[in-house]
Amino acid sequence: MCAQKTATPSAEALAESARQAAEGGIPPVQDWNPPFCGDLDIRIARDGTWFYQGTPIGRPALVRLFSSILRKDGERHYLVTPVEKVGITVDDAPFVAVDVEAEGDGRDQALTFTTQVGDVVPAGPEHPIRVPRDPETGEPAPYVLVRARLEALIDRKSFYRLVEHGTHNDHEGTRWFGVWSRGQFFPIIPSAELP
Repeated sequence: MCAQKTATPSAEALAESARQAAEGGIPPVQDWNPPFCGDLDIRIARDGTWFYQGTPIGRPALVRLFSSILRKDGERHYLVTPVEKVGITVDDAPFVAVDVEAEGDGRDQALTFTTQVGDVVPAGPEHPIRVPRDPETGEPAPYVLVRARLEALIDRKSFYRLVEHGTHNDHEGTRWFGVWSRGQFFPIIPSAELP
């Protein structure tokens, strides 16, 4: 049963439920199966800005709280507590990687991303980087997996810094330019396509 009896979920009630659920870190939202209680007018823009009823949410702590109860089922995103599940709109990825740090070199390199809400993501087998390209323009759109089907779009400055740590390597029978992190190679672009 939904926590509130109104037809439209309340952001305030959801925030209170989220506070209780998030005590001690990221709650296990993947393990919860509450009823769907409708959609809430929350939108995450491509630049990582969270909006409520068309207005940016100006409290970083509230955005961080909501991000801790975010889940993706199929192609939809939800805020989930033990008692309710509400749909929200995500323009691209729910997170933006706003910084990257590199330690080591070559196969021993370790890349660590930080998102706009403070998540620290160690790129590697459990947090892969993927770089799809726009089929018309060829422009790359780099992402890193943050947790449970939730990705961060890697912002432009971080992507440029990432490329500075790139190298050429064979990948699936083709030579690629990409990056190593925690023993795994992540291809960015075929070497033959570089000028």
